Amino acid sequence: MALLITSRCINCDMCEPECPNQAIAMGATHYRIDPDRCTECIGHYAAPTCQQVCPIDNTVIIDPARRESRETLWEKFVILQHGA
Repeated sequence: MALLITSRCINCDMCEPECPNQAIAMGATHYRIDPDRCTECIGHYAAPTCQQVCPIDNTVIIDPARRESRETLWEKFVILQHGA
């Protein structure tokens, strides 16, 4: 499951530097997460850092359009770190 930043985002800049996969960038109105780079921090941390540092509750959520297993997220982490 990739994560999604909702329109509740206040653009506080807390999440972007914390993402170990460089999946977070400023979008047209608020930060966005590239689902092809998001591993929910699997391979790096025990929990998603963007969720932990976000000061607004329920702003960073599981993307209902991108349901991925833990195994799939791990495989994505390996590819991102070591190439295909």
